[in-house]
Amino acid sequence: PSPEALLFEQTFQWILFGCKARVILAFCWVYIRKFQSRQESEVVSTITAICALAIALITSALLPVDIFLVSFMKYPNGTYKEWAANNETRGQIEDTVLYGYYTLYSIILFCVFLWIPFVYFYYEERDDDNLNKCSQVKNALKYTIGFAIVCVVLLLIGAFVPLEAPPGQNSTQWEKVQYLFEELGSSHGLPALSFSISTLTLIGMLAVITYTAYGMSVLPLNLIKGTRSVVYERLENTEDIDDVEHQIEKLKSKCKDGRPLSSRDRHNLQELEGKLQVLQRRGRHLEIAERNCCTKVGSALRPFKILLGIFFILVALLFTVALLISNLDKALHSAGISSGFIIFGTNLTNPLNELLLALQPVFPLDYILITVITMYFVLTSMAGIRNMGIWFFWIRLYKIRPKRTRPQALLFLCMILLLIVLHTSYMIYSLAPQYVMYGSQKYLVQVRKTGPTSGNATFGTTRICDADAPEDQCTVTRSYLFLHKFWFFSTIYYFGNWAFIGAFLIGLVVSCCRGKKSVIEGEVEADDSDISDDEYVH
Repeated sequence: PSPEALLFEQTFQWILFGCKARVILAFCWVYIRKFQSRQESEVVSTITAICALAIALITSALLPVDIFLVSFMKYPNGTYKEWAANNETRGQIEDTVLYGYYTLYSIILFCVFLWIPFVYFYYEERDDDNLNKCSQVKNALKYTIGFAIVCVVLLLIGAFVPLEAPPGQNSTQWEKVQYLFEELGSSHGLPALSFSISTLTLIGMLAVITYTAYGMSVLPLNLIKGTRSVVYERLENTEDIDDVEHQIEKLKSKCKDGRPLSSRDRHNLQELEGKLQVLQRRGRHLEIAERNCCTKVGSALRPFKILLGIFFILVALLFTVALLISNLDKALHSAGISSGFIIFGTNLTNPLNELLLALQPVFPLDYILITVITMYFVLTSMAGIRNMGIWFFWIRLYKIRPKRTRPQALLFLCMILLLIVLHTSYMIYSLAPQYVMYGSQKYLVQVRKTGPTSGNATFGTTRICDADAPEDQCTVTRSYLFLHKFWFFSTIYYFGNWAFIGAFLIGLVVSCCRGKKSVIEGEVEADDSDISDDEYVH
């Protein structure tokens, strides 16, 4: 192909990346606006949440570009294309992706350690009516400094922990310090950034095990099972209201002659009145849901929801099987814990890895599939957070509900989703290790064949890039370098994959045992106020 055609195809790849970034921004805006409280909505927190979530998704969108570029450098026969024959040219192209990762990962560090904490603490301080704006800003900065110190410590640890053997014992202290700075300069700060991002990815792994694993089971099963009948729920709620009103009247009848109620009866009366308020509010919400056209449209789309639920559960099972095969491959064929369970190819047939390798030459099918996989993880994570809420150990901090989520809860939500999307890069590597490392690259191997007719003939054959390939014949993606800069993180991720599989299976059993959810699931809680109903009534 001509240089103009090659330039056009590479430019088209980046244009597609830009279009995807715009779609991501639109999705983030719709999602945040759907859940934010209409009474407590704040411009700064809304913009912060949208931007933080968009940055995370755009970062994940860079992975297919990285894989495409390393694959695009070679012909299917394993030889480099004319424009990529020079090592310097290949390095420049990969550096473009590397600088993209630098920029996006730096913005992520800024969001996690500075921007989101500052906005969160600013709105926490706003609840104190005695503080003015300056005091709110000062207190928010005071708490944010702690996060900034953690970020600096992580960067320093990553920058000055050498990955190669240090100078010998006979070296002077100055030579050792000089060596550390030379290591930092020669790597262009890659270890420092990689260590910080890997630490955040480790936290994201915990969120994936908690929320994504549960969401992968609860989302498809909720679609398959559907919701309870709104008419039946209203009838049942009306009967409950009558029953509670009867119990209240029975208790009040005890003090008609002027005698005061006992402490036990007063406590029971207070509980019944609170229960009655919840039931009455529930009745108002059910009445609105019955009149809502979305409920009627949802009933009409019931067959489509069942098919979508079946598709989602099949995808979840495919991912689980692929992850299980990948972990077994690492357990059987890697060097063990000391190497981070890293393997440079696939020894066991991984269905998802084979599918991506087959689609990669047909641009942009693999790009679409990677996008679908990433969005699947995001959607299931959102479903898990939506059903569980945001917890700190056994304490529930916030509920995530449409039109009623507080600004602080939205910031927490986006922080969790940002960390989850960071970990999806490693999850995709676990699902398709060879594809993430080398794309569809192949290399030439000279094979000597001896025979009575051909004699000692030598001919070339192509092989898929793996650890046995010569160093100058296969280019590793920059994403892989970020993921596996430190072996001990890879070891933790390996065991985290086993925990993820276990959490998914447990969540699947729990979701199967649960009945249909209410049509107004999560809209009415005992600790809500009557004022919050205004967001639905008006």
